[in-house]
Amino acid sequence: MHEVIYGTETFAGRAFDVGLIVAIALSTIVVMLESVSSIGVAYGGVIHALEWGFTILFTIEYILRIICVGNPRRYIFSFYGLVDLLAILPTYFSILLPGSQYFLVVRALRILRVFRVLKLALYLREGEIILRALRASSRKIAVFIFAVLTIVFVVGSLMYLIEGERNGFTSIPRSVYWAIVTITTVGYGDIAPGTNQGQLLAAMLMITGYAIIAVPTGIVTVEVAGAMKRATQSKVCKTCNKSGHDTDAAYCKWCGERLQKEDLGIKV
Repeated sequence: MHEVIYGTETFAGRAFDVGLIVAIALSTIVVMLESVSSIGVAYGGVIHALEWGFTILFTIEYILRIICVGNPRRYIFSFYGLVDLLAILPTYFSILLPGSQYFLVVRALRILRVFRVLKLALYLREGEIILRALRASSRKIAVFIFAVLTIVFVVGSLMYLIEGERNGFTSIPRSVYWAIVTITTVGYGDIAPGTNQGQLLAAMLMITGYAIIAVPTGIVTVEVAGAMKRATQSKVCKTCNKSGHDTDAAYCKWCGERLQKEDLGIKV
């Protein structure tokens, strides 16, 4: 059971993963269609039956994962364990809140079922490379965000002094909101400077926004390239000359000999 549910080396394991991915995608579509009033009225019974079918299916999967895993507590409190639990709890909670006075709460619980799509992350192996790249660049991104926040606070405060309430800049927080919208090149247009000095400051902020957009992209791109390069590396056994081992492997999975630290080569 563990090999089928957690492994992907066998045909049964791959079939289980594919079937679960399809179920997750279909259940998410059902939740989205339920929010369309015309569809909900016409096919409410079908949608309700499908929702309970998917909930029972994911409940069985959740229980089986707990049964066959070596450390159930670790799985239950892991990220994927919490996601699996979040995927089934809202439907059961909706039974406990049937009254019309709790309609908004029930609606919120139903929306939470969309988080089932997070279960798909377990099957996206390439996502691990992106996550490693984001972790490696987290400090640089944090410094970059701090610099951007400093700019928008300074510019927002200056714009409040220049424009004032007559042009919609009624407070410093509202002016900072304008600076964030401007520096990100979103430009809602709900607030706009009316003086020459304010328009000059806005133009400088717009140009700054275009200049800094490339900074986080470049940081993450470099880290992704490094992570992909490391992912293509694999230890090569000197005894049987075969690769395909994990980078943290201690023994050869082909002949069983111990791998040396310097046995690092590139996959062919």
